Amino acid sequence: MVPGGGVPQGMEGETAAGAAAGERAPGTEVDAFRRQVEDLVSKTDQLERRVNEVVGFYDGKKHGSGGRKAGRKDSSHSKGMPDLMRQFGAIVRQITSHEWAEPFLKPVDVVGLQLDDYYKIITKPMDFSTIQKKMEGKDDTKYNNVREIYSDVRLIFANAMKYNDERHDVHIMAKSLLEKFEEKWLQLLPKVENEERKQKDEESNGVPKVNISPEEAIAKLAKDTDNELIEINKQLEELRQMVVQRCRKMTTYEKRKLGAGLCHLSPEELTKALEMVAQDNPSFEAKGDELELDMDAQSETTLWRLKFFVREALERQANVASGRTDENAKRKREICNALARTASKRVKQQPN
Repeated sequence: MVPGGGVPQGMEGETAAGAAAGERAPGTEVDAFRRQVEDLVSKTDQLERRVNEVVGFYDGKKHGSGGRKAGRKDSSHSKGMPDLMRQFGAIVRQITSHEWAEPFLKPVDVVGLQLDDYYKIITKPMDFSTIQKKMEGKDDTKYNNVREIYSDVRLIFANAMKYNDERHDVHIMAKSLLEKFEEKWLQLLPKVENEERKQKDEESNGVPKVNISPEEAIAKLAKDTDNELIEINKQLEELRQMVVQRCRKMTTYEKRKLGAGLCHLSPEELTKALEMVAQDNPSFEAKGDELELDMDAQSETTLWRLKFFVREALERQANVASGRTDENAKRKREICNALARTASKRVKQQPN
């Protein structure tokens, strides 16, 4: 309860499910509604992960030019398996962001380091910047599948271990990073093999293969995600309409209590509540020091939304007030205990 102004009567213990059902809808309808909501929540979580993936890709490209970060771009290139390519790209980003990855991000400076025998020992040099160019399709080169990139990543570390003595720092760093890379690859491998089987089945049925770049794969992911978000918004609107149809009409008494609850909101929460009213009533203007909100003029949807919003806001205020009260009481107890200890010491120090 809020000290001096608690939750208005008629606003306690109300739930969205109860309002939606209005005590008239059978339990099966409520269960169906709950399942739809849970399904939308699950879909939303998946879309959030996709959005983060898209954002991460473009952030990687933005910060991936020059210096050490050149090898940290998303390495998604695929032959009919964009999802796997993006997952593999995440593995490469983890490896190239390691503190020991610096020697492997760019081609070996054979001339500057005076490595006269390097090309005699290493017949096929490789580095992450070269891999990145090939993933992006530069210089008329392109990877056809995940395994090709996997082989080149392994080649980077194999070359380093071959040219450098096993006690050399570069050899030790390459061996450690290769082990980390192989562990992550083994986690992805079952998915790769499954996709390869699917591709073989498609080829046997005459389905053509399609090569797409990392940018095209991410752009397609972003477009598909946007379309699914639009679809989810439609489903949410349908659910909202269903709830409105099932809602009982708010009584005059409840409207009066709702108005009283609005008066107890903080300025910030009141602004949010008025924005809800404006959403369903574009002609409503939340301006001026004093506002007159005609509850009878509001739709049932707006009234119920306001009811739940006000209830939650007042509960938050009550929790904050309760926390402050507990803190003040604790502080008073500490002061009293300190004074008692001081008094006790003084008594002991007095001569008999």
